Amino acid sequence: MCRLERQSRRSGTNWVCRLPAPAYPLLFCLVEVFATAQDLTPRAYVITPVDSNAVILSYSFSDGDVLLDPTLPIENFKGRAGVSVFSYYRSFSIVGRSANITLSVPYADAQYKATVMSGEARASRSGLADGRVRLSVNLRGGRAMSVQDFVSYREGVVIGASLTAVVPIGQYDPARIINPGANRWAMKPEIGFSKRWNHWVVDGYGGVWFFANNYAFFPGQSIRSQNAIGAGEAHFSYYFGRALWASFDGNFWAGGQSTINTMVNRDFAKNSRLGASVSIPLSRHQSLKFSFNKGAYIAIGGDYTTVSAGWQYHWVSNSE
Repeated sequence: MCRLERQSRRSGTNWVCRLPAPAYPLLFCLVEVFATAQDLTPRAYVITPVDSNAVILSYSFSDGDVLLDPTLPIENFKGRAGVSVFSYYRSFSIVGRSANITLSVPYADAQYKATVMSGEARASRSGLADGRVRLSVNLRGGRAMSVQDFVSYREGVVIGASLTAVVPIGQYDPARIINPGANRWAMKPEIGFSKRWNHWVVDGYGGVWFFANNYAFFPGQSIRSQNAIGAGEAHFSYYFGRALWASFDGNFWAGGQSTINTMVNRDFAKNSRLGASVSIPLSRHQSLKFSFNKGAYIAIGGDYTTVSAGWQYHWVSNSE
């Protein structure tokens, strides 16, 4: 059930409790929640002029409880994580349609603790997490435009499609159950819809996450597979000015039951989050974005409150 072990540290001796094996897949799932954040991204299909560029630096902090299989002898399971992300955005034209690509590299610092059969279990991890690449193209209402054409553009209905890939560049040690990286690829095809009426905008996206296998799962020789996760999100935004806006955000996702070798785990997720975002322009080329979200319904996984802040510097290449 629970084995107490003594760990020697410079500050003294610390007793920790090793978690039971059935908790391993759920702990791994916990790390993925921090990594993917189960996206809440307003204005993901907004149109920008061709050759637009942006550098984004963001930081998010998550803190809260972790809900596991109630049959496990684990109580007071809590987690917190800070994630710093560097992103680069570039827009271009694909057969006359507005398109863009975003590259993101995160660095995570996370701590977890729980009570297992009156013993304390702790884990702390920091390091490079898995990167992301997102390619998006607008299929309707989003023709590729120069800066001069964009000045007279008035947003209406936009329908777009995107493909997001999680690239396994994060730190991963198969001897550890918790790692910053997941040691596998993941793909999410998505369809997005946006409609603007004067100052109001409604966005809706729907997609499915597909996961490759991790062939070096803990303790290194196991194979972990995971079923697909269906995910949807909606946003209601209001523009106070051309670049000053605020939004109310919500999402829902379900699925993701995993298997380790031949053992099917009880980790089917059915969760949702609610939050709000605001984007504030600082100058012609700079803006700030702040977000807040928390769990609205969590069946299993992290019931976190997350706050984030980001700085963006944007420019258009070859603009006259």
